[in-house]
Amino acid sequence: MGTAPPAEGQLARCLGEVDAVLFDLDGVITPTSLVHMRAWSELFTPFLAERRVEPPYTDRDYFAHIDGKPRYEGVRALLVSRGLSLPYGDPSDPPDAATVCGLGNRKNSLFNEVLRTEGVTAYPGSVRLIDALLAAGRRIAVVSSSRNARPVLEAAGLADRFALVVDGVTAAERGLPGKPDPATFLYAAEELGVPAERAAVLEDAESGVTAGRKGGFVLVVGVDRGAGAEALTEAGAHQVVDDLDALLLCNDESDEQRS
Repeated sequence: MGTAPPAEGQLARCLGEVDAVLFDLDGVITPTSLVHMRAWSELFTPFLAERRVEPPYTDRDYFAHIDGKPRYEGVRALLVSRGLSLPYGDPSDPPDAATVCGLGNRKNSLFNEVLRTEGVTAYPGSVRLIDALLAAGRRIAVVSSSRNARPVLEAAGLADRFALVVDGVTAAERGLPGKPDPATFLYAAEELGVPAERAAVLEDAESGVTAGRKGGFVLVVGVDRGAGAEALTEAGAHQVVDDLDALLLCNDESDEQRS
């Protein structure tokens, strides 16, 4: 038996009097962060081993240097963390090119192969929140650094829920810098016709949380899928939850926790 969506008053207690909610995608709506993590590991584990660079790549590198950033910026940040430098190259570089763009494109090929063969299922709590927000008349959008946001939403069966998707393709076309710069979030809020002080940001990455706070959004919720509650709080989250179900089950204490 399905769970009825919460009443508007309950959503108000959970999210404040916001008119719009901006969702990151990977790790917030879908567990594609796990697919991304696998693809990054398959890229950088052999890359560093072949060059005998220490320390070896681990998932901690993903959260510290890559998570939430545009793909090529993630490549460059990981290389810098190991004292390495490659020519930037061009986004049209083939996946075997020894450039930042080439490595990024190789990672994208690995990601798409996993997505194609295994698919993706959205977090149930996230779907329940999305549907509750739509039923309550709130405006919603996806704001993702990924250029694969639309294919992921299609694969998860959620494309029809979002009239607005601001992704890596949008950012490139509009010349918007990636997170932790707030430009993509601010662009999405403007497109929805809602000022930042009336909008909430839901993010699982430190860079995304920082972007939400820099953008002056009234509520920034960190979703802890592995980054850690402490790290998300230090990055600027007003509150941290383990799953978006928490925003459907909250009580009046939620407002007291925000500072």
